[in-house]
Amino acid sequence: MATLKVLGAGPVKRGITQLAAQFEKTSGHRVAVEFIGAPTVRDRVLAGEAVDIAVTPQSAMEEFVAQGKVVAETRVTLGRSRMGLAMRKGAAAPDLSTVESFKRAIAAADGVVVNVASSGNYVVKLLGKLGFAADKAVKQPDTVKVMDHVATSTQKLLGAGQLPEIRELIDKGVAIVLAGPLPDELQSITGYDAAVTTAGANAVAAGEFTTFLATPAARAAMATTGID
Repeated sequence: MATLKVLGAGPVKRGITQLAAQFEKTSGHRVAVEFIGAPTVRDRVLAGEAVDIAVTPQSAMEEFVAQGKVVAETRVTLGRSRMGLAMRKGAAAPDLSTVESFKRAIAAADGVVVNVASSGNYVVKLLGKLGFAADKAVKQPDTVKVMDHVATSTQKLLGAGQLPEIRELIDKGVAIVLAGPLPDELQSITGYDAAVTTAGANAVAAGEFTTFLATPAARAAMATTGID
């Protein structure tokens, strides 16, 4: 029996945690799941840390494959995530249904809080393209801190994040509500992959886990968390 270490980032955390528990019951292996910011995951995997499975946005996984940090044949796609905005609970809901109404909502806000990962970088660039000054974006280290800041600030803030992460934090009791997804024309869709690393000590068991993640039942479980 092996103890697998999964190092991941992004809104697939909820689904991966649930599937890890299922895999433990059927395989007899233990799975330790750690989720942190995507830049830190990238740095740790590229440094050769002895984790068994990496779970990252597809852009980072491409880099891991190119540098030989993961076993390419074990790479599986977990699904895709879309972005949205959250606001403090009790605040008036903005209209985000069109590009023009989205711009009006941003203009009316005191700031848009973003993380320092790929999703936050996307929103920062998007705000610039829409004509907003750089100081419209308020940066926080990760999505949890983004939404905590939105919930506790006295300012009229909007918090940007992946929809599954926003929903998970709402379920955990953070005092925010979903303002809505980004309009289709402005939407960012991020794919997430998992793969066995070359630095891990449990390649066979890790491969069993990534194979499990690719099953229709596992994909259906991910879909219930907002990853399609």
